[in-house]
Amino acid sequence: MSQLSCHFQPLPFSYDILIRPGLLQDGAFFKTRLFPLASRFVLIADEKTASLYGVALQKILGDKTLLLSFPEGEGNKTRATKERLEDQLLEQGYGSDTGIIALGGGIVTDLVGFVAATYCRGVPLGMIPTSLMAMVDAGLGGKTGVNTPYGKNMIGCLYQPKLVLIDPCLVSSLPLKDLRNGIVEIIKHSLIADALLFAYLDLHRDKLLALDSEILSYAISKSCQIKIALVEQGPKRTLLNFGHTVGHALETLTHYTLSHGEAVAIGILVESHMALQMGLLSQRNFEKIQNIFVRYGLPLTLPRSFSSAECKKTMQLDKKSLLGNPRFVLLKDIGVTKSCEGIFCSCVEESVLETALTWMNDGMCCN
Repeated sequence: MSQLSCHFQPLPFSYDILIRPGLLQDGAFFKTRLFPLASRFVLIADEKTASLYGVALQKILGDKTLLLSFPEGEGNKTRATKERLEDQLLEQGYGSDTGIIALGGGIVTDLVGFVAATYCRGVPLGMIPTSLMAMVDAGLGGKTGVNTPYGKNMIGCLYQPKLVLIDPCLVSSLPLKDLRNGIVEIIKHSLIADALLFAYLDLHRDKLLALDSEILSYAISKSCQIKIALVEQGPKRTLLNFGHTVGHALETLTHYTLSHGEAVAIGILVESHMALQMGLLSQRNFEKIQNIFVRYGLPLTLPRSFSSAECKKTMQLDKKSLLGNPRFVLLKDIGVTKSCEGIFCSCVEESVLETALTWMNDGMCCN
């Protein structure tokens, strides 16, 4: 298949996003791209990814590269884990000449990006996403952070990487559940910005789930382009939170037993239901959104029902909230969102929110 190389220049930063099958096995390429960034490197991954890819990559990069790991799972994306990693770096004498490389999925890119942003007041960061979700979302755009008992990603900052290296071949090792989680983010990007991509994802569902290399690389490339374009446009990056106001609340309330992709898929449906009630989104398009998640096999199942009160309390801490009122990205059409005077998220009437949450709990998206 053809080699894809995507070069974007997000403002006010500039970095390469390179997409190439087999990239992780090309030692000469890695040295050419990474060595100009720093004098020495630290690879940080979760324990599983460290054993799968980290040890081999450490050998490729040579003696000056340290490999650190931490236990996998959202429950370990915490301030305590960040502190342990920082202490390990300090104990071994790594200073501001160090480049930090995040190797892994969204949990790793969020946490390690935050480490790089604050270690020695900021050191060069490279991203090597290994999950589809990290390739199209978490590894791009500079969002870093850790979870707290009060909510997901409540502590963090924006810190852009110097380089993002994407090898679509790594997706073949993912469990189907993790593949679907990444597909949710690609669908999200299509819903907020590209109706043609939405149609493409619907048409090529079988090939994408079968990891057809051409279809997969195209979907990754288009999704990256949408995310970076929105990040470049400042306030428009809010659109990337479509489905996440509800989704993050559900992750927090389920103590992360609900995966990020599954939570965001339900969040997209609940927030689309709000737009439907408000007369912004047609019934036909609402059903199209429901159907694509069903076609991709998302379970859309909550472990229990959640009261409006506990949902709203958790959503009040969402970063888009205004004076304690949650705000939502609302669709007008597939690929088109509601905006008003440069504001891309909105508060909704209490009755609209209540009705959407009741719809969620009554089983229209949950079995």
